[in-house]
Amino acid sequence: MITLLDRASRPLMNRILRTYVRPYAPWVAQAMVWMVVGAGMSAVFAALVQPVFDDVLVHARRPMVLPLAFGVLTCLVMRGLATYMQTVLMNRTGQHIVSDIQSDVFGHLMGLDLAYFHRNASGTLLSRMTADTSVMRMAVAEGLTNLGKNTLTLILLIGVMFWRDWVLALAVFVIFPVTSIFVSKLGKRLRKLSQRTQESVAGMAALLTQTFQGIRQVKAYGREGWEAARMRARIDEVRDLNIKNVRTGTINAPVNDVLVGLCMFGLICYGAQQVRLEHLTAGELTSFITAFLMSYEPMKRIAKLNNTLQIGLGAAARVFEVIDTKPAIRESGGVTPPLALPEIRFDCVNFAYDGAEGPALNNASLTAAAGKVTALVGPSGGGKSTILNLILRFYDVNAGAVRVDGHDVRELDAGYLRRHIALVSQEVTIFDDSALANIAYGRDGATEEEVVAAARAAHAHEFISRLPHGYATRLGENGVSLSGGQRQRIALARAFLKDAPILLLDEATSALDSESEGYVQDSLRRLEKGRTTLVIAHRLSTVLHADRILLVAGGRIAEEGTHETLLAKGGQYAALYSRNQLTESAAA
Repeated sequence: MITLLDRASRPLMNRILRTYVRPYAPWVAQAMVWMVVGAGMSAVFAALVQPVFDDVLVHARRPMVLPLAFGVLTCLVMRGLATYMQTVLMNRTGQHIVSDIQSDVFGHLMGLDLAYFHRNASGTLLSRMTADTSVMRMAVAEGLTNLGKNTLTLILLIGVMFWRDWVLALAVFVIFPVTSIFVSKLGKRLRKLSQRTQESVAGMAALLTQTFQGIRQVKAYGREGWEAARMRARIDEVRDLNIKNVRTGTINAPVNDVLVGLCMFGLICYGAQQVRLEHLTAGELTSFITAFLMSYEPMKRIAKLNNTLQIGLGAAARVFEVIDTKPAIRESGGVTPPLALPEIRFDCVNFAYDGAEGPALNNASLTAAAGKVTALVGPSGGGKSTILNLILRFYDVNAGAVRVDGHDVRELDAGYLRRHIALVSQEVTIFDDSALANIAYGRDGATEEEVVAAARAAHAHEFISRLPHGYATRLGENGVSLSGGQRQRIALARAFLKDAPILLLDEATSALDSESEGYVQDSLRRLEKGRTTLVIAHRLSTVLHADRILLVAGGRIAEEGTHETLLAKGGQYAALYSRNQLTESAAA
C-alpha cells in the first residue's frame, strides 16, 4: 500500500475503509481466504515446475508422472475457483459500498440549505452522484479484488524464488523498489489529472442539464448552433483530458517491460552458468524463471491498480467534499411548539443574498396577523419573495428576527416549521410521476379520496379525469404534457391537501386563464379562511380582499393598510393601483 498511496491519499482511503468497508468485513474476510488459496496455488504451481522438469522430462521417472500431473491440475482448478469466489464476493461488497455512499450523498444534499443549490449547478451535483460514485465503485471493487490477491501472490512467488536461489532472488529483487518509486510518482500526477477530468465531466453535465431545461428558449432564439459549439468545446476538453490520462497511465507497462527484460537477460546468462557449474539443476532454474515470470503479472496489475485507485480517490475527494459540506441552516434539532394558528412577525430584519450588490431587506418590520390575509405588493426586486423565503427559513436573516407565533424561526426545527406551511409559487414543479402522486406529494399517507377532494377544490379534477389514464397518468418531466394553468392547479391541489395553518401564495394565479382564475380565486378564498396567509401579487385586483396590504419597496415596508385606506392616502400604493388598472384595462 505504501507505493500505491501517498500521504494525501491515505486519509481518503482510511475513511472509505473505516466508514464503508468495515460493515462488510465478513464478506471481505471470506474473499481474503480465497485470495490466500489462489495465491498459494500460484506459488505451488511455480514450485512444481522443478520436479516436473527434472523428474519427468529429464530423468523420465514414470512413477512421478501421475502425481505431478494431478498436482498441476489441482493447482489450476483451485486457483480458478478461488479467483471466481473472491471476484464475486468483492464485487458484491463494492456494489453495496457505493450504494451506501450514494445514499449518504443524496441524504446529505437533502439536508443542505437552498443557497448551496444556488451556488452549485444541478449538473455538477448530478455528476457527483452518478459519474464520481461510479468511478469510486470501479476503484473499490477492483482495488479490493486485486490488491490482496496480487500482493499475496507476489509475496509467495518471491518466497519460491528465494527458496530456489536466494542470490538470484536478491539480484532480481532490485526491480521492485525501482518500480515502486516510479509508480508512486506517476500516481500523484494521475490523481491530479483525474480530478481535472472529473471536474470537466461535471461541467459538461451542468451545461447539458441547463440546455435541456431551457430547450424552448434555445429553439425560440435559434441558438441551437451556438449551444452545439459550446457543448463541442466541453466534449473536446473531456476528450483531451482522457487522452492525457491514458497516456500517463499506460507509461507503467513499457517501463516495467524494460526492467523485466533487463532482469531476464541477466537471469538467463547467470542461471545458465550456475547450471553448467552444477550449482543449480535445469529444473530449479526453470522453476525460478517460472516464479519470476508469474510474479511479473501481479506486479503489472498492482501498477495498473494504482492508476484505477488514484482516479477513484480523485472522485472520492469530490464526493466527500459534498458530504463534508456543513449546512448554513440547521435543518433539525430545534424546538417544536404548537403552531395551530400562528402570527408571523418581522423585527427589523436585514438580509442580503450572497454576491448581491445590496440588501434584499433593509431594517424591514411587518406583522401578518393570525388567521388573516396579508398581501405583499410592490415593484419587482423590492423584497417580496425574500419575505416568503425567510418565513420558510430557506435562508437566515443577517440581523433582526423572523418570528412565528413568537418563536424565532432559527430556534425552530426547520422541517417541523415547513410542515406547517403550504407554498404555491409561480414556479410550479411537476414530477415525472402520476397526477395522483404529484398531488399526494403535499402530504404523506394521503388517501386517493383525499387527493381527489383536493383536486376538486383546486378545480383540477375535471382536466385530470380527461387524461388518458385519469389520476394514474404520468405527467412527464415538469408537467410537459400540461398547460401552465393546469400545472398551477396541480400545485394548488397540493396546498389544499396539505391543509397547513400557514399559506404562502407567490403569484399563485399568474398562469391561469380568466375562466380558471375565477374558479380558483373562489377556492383560494375558502382555503385562506382560518389560516395565516401571505399573498404576493402583481395584479392588485386579486388581493383587494386582503385584511392588510403591505407595499414592499427598496427592502422596506413603504406603506401598509387596507385597500381603501391606502387609496385614500394617495401615496405609492395609489399610484401603483392606477397603473395596474390601466394595464389590466389594456389587456382586457
